[in-house]
Amino acid sequence: MREYKNRTNAQKQDYYKDRFYHAPQTPKTAIQDSEFEYLLNELQSQIPILNSFIELDIAVFFINKEDNIKALRLAKDLGFVSFTELICSDFLAKDGSYEIQYLLLNINKRQRIRIVTTCKASETIESGALVYKALNWSEREAYDMLGINFINHPNLKRLLMPDDWFDHPLKKSYPLQGDEFAQWYEIDRIFGKEYREVVGPENRDPGRVDCDDTENFSRIYHETPKGAEPVTIAYKQEYQEDEGVMFVKKVKRADSKYIEGRR
Repeated sequence: MREYKNRTNAQKQDYYKDRFYHAPQTPKTAIQDSEFEYLLNELQSQIPILNSFIELDIAVFFINKEDNIKALRLAKDLGFVSFTELICSDFLAKDGSYEIQYLLLNINKRQRIRIVTTCKASETIESGALVYKALNWSEREAYDMLGINFINHPNLKRLLMPDDWFDHPLKKSYPLQGDEFAQWYEIDRIFGKEYREVVGPENRDPGRVDCDDTENFSRIYHETPKGAEPVTIAYKQEYQEDEGVMFVKKVKRADSKYIEGRR
């Protein structure tokens, strides 16, 4: 048994300063007397609609998770034959559920809709892969990254992480730098646990790459032996923010200029 650790608020302990722009709430309008009114009437005649509105020219419909397949099939019959995206969000800390959004496109009418539902962490939701084949890999990714269990899926297994990976990396309760299992995974699998002291833990913090660090990175602009003195190069990488998220800039700040208008 692995030691239990409470990770409910693991990602609330930010180790980067929050300096990013937060977009305001987008306006929402009623679907009645709009180009999507026919779609609302058709859906309401078949399944309960919990809420609906238009946001950013996209019609949004909230449904019960038990009606997701019926809603997808009905939308496809009405011309939304193109599945474009599956969006899954972790609201486990708020109400113990995931939010699942299906983004669909009607090419002929140039209309987009979102079908939104929720699923508790302890529950399952029907797979829509038989309605839209593109949902096959999208649902596998949602299972792999968040742990959402889609029943009757043709091949529900991990897509990105190894089959024996512990937990699901995109859950908000998952530590940003991984846990001990993640820290030693490749070392244990490739070399064995006896090589932990020889190789050292993996770097799980790629936002802190240092061009002068030859202990943790084998290739920084050039080949450098492990632990050797860094080679002096004319170009020194700069970062976007001081004491913030260290996004690497490809140009020097002193060499940049603002363009007032188009040429």
